[in-house]
Amino acid sequence: MKSLRTLPPAAFVVLALLAACFGTGTASGQDSKVRSDNWDKLKSLTPGQQIRIVTNDVRSYEGGFESLTNEAITLRLASGEQTLAREDILRISEAGRNPQGRNMLLGTAVGAGAGLVIGAAINNRIWDNVNCTEGPAFHCSGPPNPHWGIILSAAGGLGGVIIGGRVPTGGWHDLYRARR
Repeated sequence: MKSLRTLPPAAFVVLALLAACFGTGTASGQDSKVRSDNWDKLKSLTPGQQIRIVTNDVRSYEGGFESLTNEAITLRLASGEQTLAREDILRISEAGRNPQGRNMLLGTAVGAGAGLVIGAAINNRIWDNVNCTEGPAFHCSGPPNPHWGIILSAAGGLGGVIIGGRVPTGGWHDLYRARR
């Protein structure tokens, strides 16, 4: 394996793009910011909206919101309705929205950019090794043929669309936390 000191500058650009791509894909998970600790804010929930409730005894319930009173909340589980008393609830979270279109666009841009950089590096390497007597496929007057950049840019963009569309980034966002 090559040392980092011997890598060409284009390789550093590709590594930076890959790090940025994988860094943005790990943004899913629990949202550490609590939007509200007020029970009345739960009145904005709509029936059927996906919620997760964690009780004081660390049991977790996930299902569709049904109804809310000042004393309890009801949700629909696969096994039926479940009503939980307010004093037994530690936290209520809602399912976040997955911005799939944005992820696909970002993946396309990163993939196409990486493909373009790699293709340019390949073309540059070919151009450095070209001997003008090798035949008509290579030009000796002017820049190298840009076909590798175009091919790898398209392939990288396609790969980015696929990966970007499959990365989940919605997560769960806390709506309510009991004051203890």
